[in-house]
Amino acid sequence: MSEPVIRVSIIRCDATRFALLRRMMLEAEADLRPGIEAMPGLLAFYAGADEATSSLINVSVWDTLEHARQLDSFQPMLDAGKRFVAEGARFERPIMNHASLWRCGQRA
Repeated sequence: MSEPVIRVSIIRCDATRFALLRRMMLEAEADLRPGIEAMPGLLAFYAGADEATSSLINVSVWDTLEHARQLDSFQPMLDAGKRFVAEGARFERPIMNHASLWRCGQRA
């Protein structure tokens, strides 16, 4: 079995836009969660926010690179991205799909 793929998407914004974008990220869960959870190969998905750096992230773990790339064409995610950009979000590109080198924790 191959090691999992870790997908990292980073949003940056001006500090004055952070609270709004954080709230939008929380609200986006209702639209995004059902489709993401239904995707084959999903092992974990996290959305996070760091006020100190005015950034938000989506980090997901997938069984294969092909499965990780499903998010590239997931229309609800693309639609949410447009709403975020309209409110001042800057997405780091390209989205990173990291090969897993090692891990630790409860399920290591």
